[in-house]
Amino acid sequence: MRILGIDPGIAIVGFGLVEVERADLHMLTYGAITTEAGLPLSTRLYQIGHDMEELIEQCKPNVIAIEELFFNNNITTGIAVAHGRGVILYSAEKCGIPLFEYTPSQVKQAVVGYGKAEKRQVMDMVKRLLKLKAVPRPDDAADALALAICHARSATSMLQRANLAAKQTI
Repeated sequence: MRILGIDPGIAIVGFGLVEVERADLHMLTYGAITTEAGLPLSTRLYQIGHDMEELIEQCKPNVIAIEELFFNNNITTGIAVAHGRGVILYSAEKCGIPLFEYTPSQVKQAVVGYGKAEKRQVMDMVKRLLKLKAVPRPDDAADALALAICHARSATSMLQRANLAAKQTI
């Protein structure tokens, strides 16, 4: 299964593509979609949508894992990110790719084993789990890979539960 993790944003949208076969995770690519500061919001959103559709076409993911919106202190930034996230959701739907959403705590739990882990711990575990020489940059790409890892682990877990339930009804 090919999982495209997406860390939504307006200036930087991180992405990371992993392939999972059983318990083996392999990083295929990662990077970021960027938009230029100072452009009108509508132009930035259009660019994100266009670039997401191209990314989906190139990567050919089976699923997309995206971070649920988390408002911290800056509500203005949160609203802009929400706009960008909406365009990403639209692009996934338009391309017919199933989408799964995870909270930051779920990602930290799946990657580090602790839902309140620090960002540096998550990044270090992404590097270790994917057997990379360095932490992926920008940070948004590392976050996107963490989302893909989270889905890989959650999907495997859900599949195991479904298989167990099916065996118990036989």
